[in-house]
Amino acid sequence: MDKEIPSVPFTITLSPLFKEACPDFAGAAVYATVTNTPYNDGLWAEIGVFGEWLTSTTSLDDIKLQPAIAATRQAYKRCGKDPGRYRPSAEALRRRMARGIPLYQIDTLVDLVNLVSLRTGYSIGGFDADLIAGSQLELGIGRAGEAFEAIGRGSLNIEGLPVYRDAIGGIGTPTSDHERTKMSLDTTHILAIINGYGGAHGLGEAAEELRSLLRRYAASNGDAVMLFFQ
Repeated sequence: MDKEIPSVPFTITLSPLFKEACPDFAGAAVYATVTNTPYNDGLWAEIGVFGEWLTSTTSLDDIKLQPAIAATRQAYKRCGKDPGRYRPSAEALRRRMARGIPLYQIDTLVDLVNLVSLRTGYSIGGFDADLIAGSQLELGIGRAGEAFEAIGRGSLNIEGLPVYRDAIGGIGTPTSDHERTKMSLDTTHILAIINGYGGAHGLGEAAEELRSLLRRYAASNGDAVMLFFQ
C-alpha cells in the first residue's frame, strides 16, 4: 500500500475585500506534529548569532525598508491602519533587537517562529492547530468593534488590520495573534502562516527554513508539510 502523503488540514482563502486591498499578497502555511519545550540551547545560539549580525549592520531607520517589512507596512495603509502605531510583528522584533534589548524568551515553538520572522522580515502567525475552530480560515480585514484578545496585550483594535478568522472569529493579525489559539507547552500540532504582502518571492525559502528548525528543535517527525495560497 502506498504511504499516504500528509497535507495541511486547513483550507485558507482570501476575502474579496482583502484581495482588492492587497492584490499582490501570497501566503505559505506550515503544518507539523511537534514536541514543545520551555527552552532550547541550540535555538538560542542561533538567535544570538542573528542578534549580533543585526546590531552590527542595521540601524533603526533601515528596518522599515526591509522588503518584506516594507510590503507589510504598505498593506496596513491599504487596509486602513497606521503601521507607525500598530507595527507588524517582524518590524517590532527587529527594532527591539537592534536597540540591544534581549528578545523575550517564551518557549521553543514561539522562539523558533520569532527567529524565522526576524531573519526574513515576514510577519508569521504561529497557532496551536488543535485550537482552531473548523477546517477553514479566511484572511480578511478587521471590522470596527471586532473583539480580539491579543496575546499579552489585552484587547486590540483590529479595525483595518489584516486578520485570519476561523469558525469563531479572528485568530491572527500581523501585529499580534489571539489568546484563544496561542501555542503552549501542550501544543502537539503547529500551524504557522507566513504572510507575503509583496508577493510569493522568498516564501518557499522561509517555509523551508521553518520546517528545518521544527525538525531540529521541536522534534518534528518529518511530516511537516507546506501549503501555498493567494
